[in-house]
Amino acid sequence: MIGKLRDYADFVKIEHTLFALPFAYLGAFIAQRGWFGLKLFILIAIAFTGMRTLAMTLNRIIDREIDALNPRTANRHLPSGRMSLREAYAILLVALIVYEVSAYFINETAFILSPIPVLVAYIYPYLKRFTCLCHYVLGLNLAFAPLGGWVAVKDSIFFDETILLLSLAVIFWVAGFDIIYALQDLEFDRKFGLHSIGACFGKTFALRLSALNHAIFFVLVLFSAVMWGKIAVVGVTVIGLLLVYEHLAVRSGDIETAFFKVNATISSILLLTFLLTT
Repeated sequence: MIGKLRDYADFVKIEHTLFALPFAYLGAFIAQRGWFGLKLFILIAIAFTGMRTLAMTLNRIIDREIDALNPRTANRHLPSGRMSLREAYAILLVALIVYEVSAYFINETAFILSPIPVLVAYIYPYLKRFTCLCHYVLGLNLAFAPLGGWVAVKDSIFFDETILLLSLAVIFWVAGFDIIYALQDLEFDRKFGLHSIGACFGKTFALRLSALNHAIFFVLVLFSAVMWGKIAVVGVTVIGLLLVYEHLAVRSGDIETAFFKVNATISSILLLTFLLTT
């Protein structure tokens, strides 16, 4: 039983939730200009975990045939047979229910808008078959996190400048590291006609565009930090140094460090510095 639960957690990549959840809390803290209460803190965590689980499960289900052909992903749960398609759909259904119920209990606006991230999560896995802009749609999906945190507190879609800049920044941040991550499958993507920046334009161009995306992310977050306070500016400066380290790690071939460790640290530092400024 424990082993099966471990398989389920690995299937949906629960660690992805942990490095993305700080953005949802960041949106809530910005909306409240401080602590927004334990009840909402828990509801945001539940809703966000449900949504990220749903998105990852959709990705695994839709891509299962492609994953089976790719040596890097052939050992994933569905193509390897470690998990049945029925189990995957059960996880998807549970995640959807958890997400929608928690959105309902957050507030009316959150519940009304809740289908939008689900729709984007459903569309995203198909896009690599048609366009290399798929990296930016993945960024859009995560950009809903700070917006969702704001909606959870305000029960409104009238966002302020800080939250809009941060949400836009998240799109470029995610696109930047997703371009890097996709380089692992560059030759596979070319062989099977899948669209990634690397497959379409080459590794050198992909690395440069990723760096440009992260530079845009840094500038947008810096503008947000200036409006928020001096401590936030210090935190963003540290994030800038981490971005440089990330790209140095990628150029040395250490994509795993760049993708997981550095990006988890970036999201946590960003949340912490804005909290310390409140």
